[in-house]
Amino acid sequence: MRLEAITWERLAGELARHADGLTAPDGSPRPAFGIDGAPAARTADLAERVADELRLRGRSVLVVPTEGFLRPASLRFEYGREDPDSYADSWFDTGALWREVFGPLEAGGSGRVLPDLWDPVTDRATRTPYREVPEGGVVIVHGPLLLGHWFPFALSVHVRLSEGALRRRTQEAERWTLPAFARYEEEAAPAERADVVVRADDPGHPAWSGAGES
Repeated sequence: MRLEAITWERLAGELARHADGLTAPDGSPRPAFGIDGAPAARTADLAERVADELRLRGRSVLVVPTEGFLRPASLRFEYGREDPDSYADSWFDTGALWREVFGPLEAGGSGRVLPDLWDPVTDRATRTPYREVPEGGVVIVHGPLLLGHWFPFALSVHVRLSEGALRRRTQEAERWTLPAFARYEEEAAPAERADVVVRADDPGHPAWSGAGES
């Protein structure tokens, strides 16, 4: 895959320009975009940059982090607090994401999206109110392990870190998750599934695959 050097600012602008012309796979007027990457890839930063660019284009945007859809601690830690397979398979409540985010965005859906569901610090429901996504509005979902669940993204971006960069940039206390990301690479092949790949080994000098024309 050939990658071109780019700044984060220009990347956000190019992604917003491309995304602005896309529709949901089912024709819904409320498309969802996905930005996938390990926590060390800082997907939140790119999601917020793209959101700001889309707002400048007149789009209503809701950013949804998957860390707001963690399962309760009793389920996450059923096999211990540092089990990579549990992290990959059962930490994130994909059923709730389908129900509370993607379902309402479907053609004919209500547009009432829940931005988050569970607070991992208090281990309680967040009780965040639903947000109304108007027709023409966009939801950007970001976080790890997104591309193995067939979520209906109109545009998917994978922020890739090499094995070495991922290890260097992952906090020592979180390095037990690294086998989960190695498994994700092998089983889900996110760089092949994604519409756009961003290499972020050097956080100051990203490169991307381009997005084609919308």
